[in-house]
Amino acid sequence: MFCLGTSLRLVPVCVRAFPRCFSSIIPGLDEPIGDEIQRTASLYVHWPYCLRRCSYCNFNKYISRSSNNNDSITECLQKETQTLIRLSQVSCITSVFFGGGTPSLAHPSTIAAVLESISQQAHIPHNVEVTLEVNPTPLGRSKLEDFYHAGVNRFSIGIQTLNDEDLCVLARDHSSHDALRTVEEASRLCPGRVSVDLMFGRPLQTAHSWDRELKEVLQVCDDHLSLYQLTVERGTQLFKQVQQGEVTMPGDEITADMYERARALLHQHGFQQYEVSNFARRNAVSHHNLSYWKGRQYIGVGPGAHGRFVPLGEGVVCREARTQTLEPEVWMCEVQKKGHGTRRRIQLRPYELIEEVLVMGMRMTNGITHKHWQCFSPHFNLHHVFGSSPSVQGLLQSGNLVLDERGLRCSYEGLSLLDSILPTLLLEIEQIYAPKQKDNHIFYNSR
Repeated sequence: MFCLGTSLRLVPVCVRAFPRCFSSIIPGLDEPIGDEIQRTASLYVHWPYCLRRCSYCNFNKYISRSSNNNDSITECLQKETQTLIRLSQVSCITSVFFGGGTPSLAHPSTIAAVLESISQQAHIPHNVEVTLEVNPTPLGRSKLEDFYHAGVNRFSIGIQTLNDEDLCVLARDHSSHDALRTVEEASRLCPGRVSVDLMFGRPLQTAHSWDRELKEVLQVCDDHLSLYQLTVERGTQLFKQVQQGEVTMPGDEITADMYERARALLHQHGFQQYEVSNFARRNAVSHHNLSYWKGRQYIGVGPGAHGRFVPLGEGVVCREARTQTLEPEVWMCEVQKKGHGTRRRIQLRPYELIEEVLVMGMRMTNGITHKHWQCFSPHFNLHHVFGSSPSVQGLLQSGNLVLDERGLRCSYEGLSLLDSILPTLLLEIEQIYAPKQKDNHIFYNSR
């Protein structure tokens, strides 16, 4: 599960005496060149409904009150997809991701209909990655084959934990047995293209229990694994439980140890870390999420979806940050009236776009190459922006940051400290770019 607007708290770790760098460039993470950045986009489709609310989740999700609105929301997803692709004037969609909410609650015909709508407006390569998030319940598992025949070729399964007591605390509606069976069935349908989400830093979790859980998962998982630290978000049931002393969360040192143990164990089993939270073997990376981290355009469809693209069809030549209307019923009304439910549009200043490129790109173990940086900052290269800064020099000398002929990236240890490294880098960008661009910001509200 990935959300651009959500800050993922990175765990602190103790830096080793001899800092390591990631040994090699992860293969397959090709660079967009020139106009390709504007000619292509990935597409995210948000299914807003769930059967219940998990205790920790603050995503845009709603408990469905009716099973009869599938046709209505499908029609609106199709319409908004076509409208936004036309506005973007992209010629190729490079990946599609159905997230939520619980998109495995959707009818497989909805998936097929949206994919058909995309193909009517833009080219879709025959091997394009089409991912569906799956809740590993018996219902979700029973529909996997139908989703596969509808066009899905990659599954992302939110097992979160294989501890049944923890699943109850998190208010998940599946068991560890359900999760294992779902992973098995998904791997049968899409071998090499199944990801599992695991959550660490759960209430009362210990490092040793985390080790046992990881080893159990590694016996059944496919070639991709995402690890997320559980964060206590205000407004959730878990937040109330922690505030009232009903639930105790592990401390930072424990969660830091869990993260480091996981990195080491996954490496032993042939997984390469290619992003803060993501690990793959046999190059089974998530190409859709890579499009976010590489600063490429993406179109967000559905209630509350976010997007970043240049709406050339409206005569705009700058990239916009776009957010769709949150509430499903209101969103559907807006789509029916004007073809899309965009609630907010913010035209990004050039330095704001460069800030996003930095923040997202530094999450990758490959970091930001010189070639990639030049696509967004043709006048100031990485050495010009960061090479002479005393603060950045301190990070380089500590071994947490690397600036060389490949580009800018964190070392192995530095990636765990990214949250403390980024403010220093962002300050350098602001000092160079912001004074020249104070009047370029335009705010739009489509309502």
